[in-house]
Amino acid sequence: MDRLLVLVRHGQSEWNLKNLFTGWKNPDLTEQGVAEAHKAGEQLRDLKLSFDVAFTSDLSRAQKTLDIILEELGQTGLETFKDQALNERDYGDITGMNKDEAREKFGEEQVHIWRRSYDVPPPGGESLKMTSERVLPYYKSEILPRVLAGDRTIVAAHGNSLRSLIMDLEDLSPEEILKRELGTGTPIIYRLDENGGVISVQDLAD
Repeated sequence: MDRLLVLVRHGQSEWNLKNLFTGWKNPDLTEQGVAEAHKAGEQLRDLKLSFDVAFTSDLSRAQKTLDIILEELGQTGLETFKDQALNERDYGDITGMNKDEAREKFGEEQVHIWRRSYDVPPPGGESLKMTSERVLPYYKSEILPRVLAGDRTIVAAHGNSLRSLIMDLEDLSPEEILKRELGTGTPIIYRLDENGGVISVQDLAD
C-alpha cells in the first residue's frame, strides 16, 4: 500500500513580497506565487502522482495554491477539507506590520525571539508551540487516518502550520524545526509506514 502524504506551502503572497507579518489575513497570491503553484502541480504530474483527498487551511492563499495544483493534475473535483486548524500562526498585534519596521519599533532581538523561538508568542498572537497544539490533533484525527487507509493525500498550508507537521513527522527538536526554511510552492513528498512513521522524504526544492 502506498501511504502518500504531500505537504506544500502556498505560493508567494502579496504580503510575503512586501515582507509583512501575514498570519490569518487573506492577501492574494502574486504572479510569482501563481507560477510557483503551477510549477508544483507540474512537478507532481511529472512524478505521475495523483490524489484521493486534499486538506487545506481556511485562508485563501493556501486554497488558491491547492486549486492551481489540482488543475495541473486534472483533479479539480477532488474531495477537499478546509479547516482553521491548518491556518498560519496568528501573529497577533504585529499582523500586517513590515518586519523591518517591527525591528525598529521593538528591537531586532525581540522580533527574532517572536519569529524564531518555539514558545514565545508575539503580543496577542501564537507561538509555534501554540500553533502545533491545534495542527497536530487535527492531523492525527483527520489527515493521518486517511493516509494510513491508503488515500493519497495532499495538504496545502503555511510555513508554520507545516513546520508543526514536519517537526512531528521527522521527529525534530524545536531548535531544528526553527532552522528549517520552507520554500513557497515547493512540495515535500512523504511515504509513511503502517504506524505513520516516515519511510522516505523527497523535497522537490532539492
